[in-house]
This record gives sequence, C-alpha cells and structure tokens, in this order.
Amino acid sequence: MAALFFVRGQTMIIVDAHQDIAWNTACFGRDYRTSAIKHRENEIGQTWDKAMLGLPDAMLGRVGIVFSTLFVAPASSTPIASPNPEPTYRDEREAYKEAGKQIDYYHRLADEDDRIRLIRNRQELNIVVESWDKPIGERKQGLVILMEGADPILEPKQFEEWYERGVRIVGTSWKATRYAGGTGEPGGLSKIGYELLEILASFNAILDLSHMAEQAYNEACDRYEGVLIASHSNPRKFRESDRHLSDDMIRRLADRDGVMGIVPFNSFLHKTWSRKDKQRLPISLVADAIDHVCQITGSARHVGIGSDFDGGFGADQTPQGFETVGDLILIADVLKERGYSTEDIEAIMGENFIRKLRETLPEN
Repeated sequence: MAALFFVRGQTMIIVDAHQDIAWNTACFGRDYRTSAIKHRENEIGQTWDKAMLGLPDAMLGRVGIVFSTLFVAPASSTPIASPNPEPTYRDEREAYKEAGKQIDYYHRLADEDDRIRLIRNRQELNIVVESWDKPIGERKQGLVILMEGADPILEPKQFEEWYERGVRIVGTSWKATRYAGGTGEPGGLSKIGYELLEILASFNAILDLSHMAEQAYNEACDRYEGVLIASHSNPRKFRESDRHLSDDMIRRLADRDGVMGIVPFNSFLHKTWSRKDKQRLPISLVADAIDHVCQITGSARHVGIGSDFDGGFGADQTPQGFETVGDLILIADVLKERGYSTEDIEAIMGENFIRKLRETLPEN
C-alpha cells in the first residue's frame, strides 16, 4: 500500500459510495469483519472471484464511510458462481423479505462490533468522522444503507418503514423495476415511480441514479426535488454502455450539484477489455475517468469513488495495485502526481459524498 496521503494535518477519510456487503455474506458466507485476504485463504481452489472486501482492510486504508447496499436480483437474472444461492425475487413480497434479511445483517454488525456504526443522522455522521482524529483503536466505520433497486418497497408510502429501519439512499433500478427502466431494459419512470420520488423527497432521502435507464435518469433529474447522486457509474467515454453516463448526463448531474462514484473495474474503464483478458489495466485509467468528470463539469466537486468491489467482480478484474478495498487510497497518490490540489483530492476521496450526507441527514 502507498504511503498515506496527508490533508490539512490529518489523513483523509475515504468514502466508498457502493459496496454489496450484505449480498456478499448471503452469497459467499463472508463475514465482513474478516479480512479479504483471509476470505481468499478460505476459498482457495474455488472458481469465484477473489474477495476484496473486509473491515480490517478498510480500516487500514482509511475507508471510513461506506454506502452499504440492500441488493436482491430479479429471478430472471443470470445466476452468479457462489457457494450459496444468490438472493432473488419474483415479486415485491419476495424482494421485501430478502432485503429485510440484509438490513438486519447491517444492524447486527453495528450491534456486535464497536468499530461499526450505522449512520442515520448527522450526529452519527459526526461521531464517525471525528473518530478518525483519535487513536486507531477508537476509530469507527460508518455504514449508510443504500437500497439498490426499489422493488423491496412494496408501495411508495411504505418507504416510511424502510426509512425508520435506516435506509437513507434509494436507487430505483438495477434492471427495470416497477418504478423505472434500468440497465439493459430501457424506459422511463412509471406512475408509481413518480409517486415514489415524491415520497423520497418528503423524507429528504438521496436518490441514486446509477443503473437508471437514460429516459428515467433524465426524468428524475427534471422531477426529483431532493439530492441526487450516481453511486457507482463511470463516463461512457471509456465504455459505451447504457450502464454508464454520457457527458450530457454527467453535466445534468453536476447542474444539480450531484456526485458520481467512479468504479475501479477494468470492464468499466476500457472500451474492449473483457474477463478473457488476463492483463490488469494501469491504475492511471481510474484517474483518467475522474479527470474526465472534472474537466466536463469544471471542478472536482462532482466526482468520488463507488468501488462496487465484490459486486460481481474480484481483484483480478481491477486495475493494477488494487488487492483489497484498503488500496483505494492509491487513487489519492495518482491524483497528487497529476497535480491535483490537496483540497480537490480530499473532495474526491470523500468530502463530496460527505457534503451530500450533511445536506440530507436529519439532525438526530
């Protein structure tokens, strides 16, 4: 791991805006409190992707806040290779049940491990942020719960239950849902999708535009009154796909003072790379993607990191230098070498997303 990058006399706090922690536990039986290296030792000889997530690695790499997902795949999706059946759903009731198991897991983590705190309000956010000025044994990692694909919300007004359970960020889509078109399944917001946006705004929840079909994305930018992010989306300049954001979509997000999280996944950083390619790409491509967002929006205010590590790919599919989530700090070193200011590096690595949390979280 590179030397820690120092900011205003302190080492920075990194925000990772997208990790499928509970999904990994369901599919692979991986306890988040165990290091990724230990997971790999336990899984030698298996065919699935090499683990990258683990609390010990994150704490060493100063990943202080994680947007932790509730993710359940539609039953029609291609199954992944994993030792346990992937959680899937055929209707909203099944989605609700499976997502409920995942949010319970996050609550258990916070209840059982003093290093983990759920972030549901600004007071809890401040406790986590301030802990990184303290000795290493007193530092906390904060989990902000993000629902990826809104089908677990039985009907728009039922979001109140999810909010009470800790959900603070909602993405309407993965593939298409009852609420909006999604990746590979074009379409706009449905009638109840518009209703859901009104409910989310009434709770001042963050709307996550990642995975929304372009029509739905634009409709949400027009209609949603609250804060917008794209937790884990890359520029289409590097990979032409409806999974990613065109320059116009990036500008629309910036016009709303939104933030997008860059994914350090080879397939999202190169026009032709595929899993058949054994060569890992240079880490400079991650900085290229970040720089592209900065150039077309005119500042470093609208970009961050959303690793999506272990969300369908592993260490072998990431650029050189990334072995665990703790290596996200390497991005700061590359940005420093390119001449980015301390203030801009601090913003990209975490403060941009922290700003969005401060704008939306209740006081206590």
